Amino acid sequence: MRSPKDFFRPLAVGAPEPLRQIPFRPSRMIHFFDPGNEKMAAKVPGMVGKADVLLGNLEDAIQADRKELTRNGLVRIAREVDFGDTQLWTRVNSLDSPWVLDDLITLVTEIGDKLDVIMVPKVEGAEDIHYVDRLLAQLEARAGLTRPLLVHAILETASGVANVEEIALASPRMQGISLGPADLAASRRMKTTRVGGGHPGYLVRTDPVGTDLTLGRTTYQQDLWHYTVARMVDACVAAGILPYYGPFGDIRDVVACEDQFRNAYLLGCVGAWSLHPAQISIAKKVFSPDPSEVAWARRVIEEMGDGTGAVMLDGKMQDDATVKQCQVIVALADDLAARDPELAAAYKEASA
Repeated sequence: MRSPKDFFRPLAVGAPEPLRQIPFRPSRMIHFFDPGNEKMAAKVPGMVGKADVLLGNLEDAIQADRKELTRNGLVRIAREVDFGDTQLWTRVNSLDSPWVLDDLITLVTEIGDKLDVIMVPKVEGAEDIHYVDRLLAQLEARAGLTRPLLVHAILETASGVANVEEIALASPRMQGISLGPADLAASRRMKTTRVGGGHPGYLVRTDPVGTDLTLGRTTYQQDLWHYTVARMVDACVAAGILPYYGPFGDIRDVVACEDQFRNAYLLGCVGAWSLHPAQISIAKKVFSPDPSEVAWARRVIEEMGDGTGAVMLDGKMQDDATVKQCQVIVALADDLAARDPELAAAYKEASA
């Protein structure tokens, strides 16, 4: 067992010191793009400022014979594009693939100063993070980087869910965890072929009325991912890192996408993946507190004074617990407003 004092020492000679606290930067949407697709790559400069995070995808959806081309495309984009306040992430290939070692060596040594976060797929336990942690330290030292790269794990196997608390605490590099519903469904042998979202067969039914078991019984579709998201959120919050919902595969169904994103937001997630530009605006809307909600939260905080005791506002009791809830909303709104002038103006008008 390592001494706790050793946890914040670099894992390689010459590597930067690990962070003691993960910085919160707006990341309402992690927008995926294919760096090897010329049409998609050409749109990246125009996406800067519109998405909180732009992620160059090297893993799933990239054919085996395009892996090297795509990796080189990300290097070129990182060197040529000024990302400003927009974060640049990448998703490398899985740790059991023949491409991941070249992914990490190339990206860290050539554009490590441009990357913010490295997303690692199919993380099954703390040992996967330990491997990446040590390797990144060695590569950072080789590249002369002055800040450590952060790591984001994807929860997409049954083993990963079973070990999610250990994964969240595995390294000071851990920035957050995302739900990967498609691979997780396959790992669990779930009987769905959907990428995220609910399923019409997963439901509850109202009790029968009288002796006819078919008459007037309403059904309600349930959320397949409620348990996993809630457990992931708890693990992340306990470790001081950030939880995210992953992809919603039906690009056309913007209504269900918004519903799924909002479920994740209400449970504590700070953002979600966007696979199409249409989902960027959905994520921005859902993961930004509503101006009226922010105005109410500010009012509660003001009326509660030092945060102790209880007051009645519009017929509702507010106490120290509700103040803490309101402080979460206001802190998020302030962080987002600092980056988004339009949102800042909306919050100011609502609170006037």
